[in-house]
Amino acid sequence: MWFRNARVFRFTKPFDISPEELEERLAADAFKPCGPQEPVRHGWVPPLGKHGEVLVHSAGGYHLIALRKEEKLLPAPVIKELVEEKAELIEQEQGRKVRKKEKDELKEEVMLEMLPRAFSRNRRSFAYLAPADGVLVVDAGSAKQAEDLASALRKSIGSLPVRPPVLEQAPAFTFTGWLNESIELPAAIELGTECELKDPSEDGGVVRCKGLDLRADEIQNHLEAGMQVTKLSLTWDENVSFVLDEEFGIRRLKFGETLQEKLEEVDADDAAAKFDAAFSLMTLELSRLIPGLLQALGGEDRSAIVSE
Repeated sequence: MWFRNARVFRFTKPFDISPEELEERLAADAFKPCGPQEPVRHGWVPPLGKHGEVLVHSAGGYHLIALRKEEKLLPAPVIKELVEEKAELIEQEQGRKVRKKEKDELKEEVMLEMLPRAFSRNRRSFAYLAPADGVLVVDAGSAKQAEDLASALRKSIGSLPVRPPVLEQAPAFTFTGWLNESIELPAAIELGTECELKDPSEDGGVVRCKGLDLRADEIQNHLEAGMQVTKLSLTWDENVSFVLDEEFGIRRLKFGETLQEKLEEVDADDAAAKFDAAFSLMTLELSRLIPGLLQALGGEDRSAIVSE
């Protein structure tokens, strides 16, 4: 159980729902497959998959949940072709032009006809709640995917007072300072070999660099021209590598050998124990990484956060 990404939400009020109550509320929205005429459906599933039954896997004060989404696949070219065939038939039989509004109605009709025979795509999204740390962490590659899970959780429990962390200064400002050395790079952080630079002007361009020394002249020339760093690959404490973007999105997480070695000490024949161990190791590492990054980026504005 290693997250590949981490989208962080900050609780603006304490999260005081117990794991037992959370389990009960998620159970009311447990996943059920799509009906014949349903294009999409989502619901909560056991994070351990076939190795578990509970919807909330708790360890060390961290609560793991998983949202499953089933989506019917309806190929757009096929739908378009069938709509055109139906429209052409109407025009031939009735001697009139089929307008856009009627084509939209034909499209809905075609989709309803195709849904019962459509293939399904299933995806699971994971997240964990850390009440003591005051965060919800979602394994999502995009802000939208993370917000979708947060919205589903909000619907299930009735209220979810969260927002992305608000930083005292823009991450792009800090990233740029690290590369042009106007801001000291924290001792726990090591630069990687990838970055994205953007021209802040309205029609500015984008430069993506990979496999380079980020302090090299070609990078510095772009910075001197006024470009800003909006993504940066980093290594934290020699043990976790990732790409951090200007929205504090942590992507392409890779956990180091130390954690992998600790995981190998767990009985390999017990899948549930191995899962639990990986989850515990990951959450402990992220509980250090997230506040460490927030501090390294200039600190978090906590003025809107109620601690009690």
